[in-house]
Amino acid sequence: MANAESIYVDPSALLKLYLKEPESRAMTAWRAKVGDRLPVTHHGRVELTNGIGLAAYRGIITGDAHDAALAALDDDFAQGRYKQMDVLWRATLKRAGDLSREHTPSIGCRSLDVLHVASAIELELKHFATFDVRQQQLARAAGLKLVTPAG
Repeated sequence: MANAESIYVDPSALLKLYLKEPESRAMTAWRAKVGDRLPVTHHGRVELTNGIGLAAYRGIITGDAHDAALAALDDDFAQGRYKQMDVLWRATLKRAGDLSREHTPSIGCRSLDVLHVASAIELELKHFATFDVRQQQLARAAGLKLVTPAG
């Protein structure tokens, strides 16, 4: 298994740790196995926070569940389960643009998916974890090794 600090985990996969979704059980089991600190960018943290807020807005979770999920997320950062990472935005956006030009016409990637793959590359991380099939294709095409969160 890859070292946790070498794995970029797509925030939509991490969100499954805070919301009850189809892959939540597998993600929770995988997270327990991998241990250590996972790198998370500032924009990844925003995506996690926003995903929890969207679940409340859409009525998927209650207000109390929203508050508990945000508290759990904050606690995971405070306890060092995540390592807050900074990316150089100019380089990351250029990389994302290059990936989009090369791969989006054949894969159909969304902008944030491309941005996360570009972030992993710019952070010199070697592994990428996601449940998103198109993002998996992009990560593989960009030379990253896929990690499949599974129990």
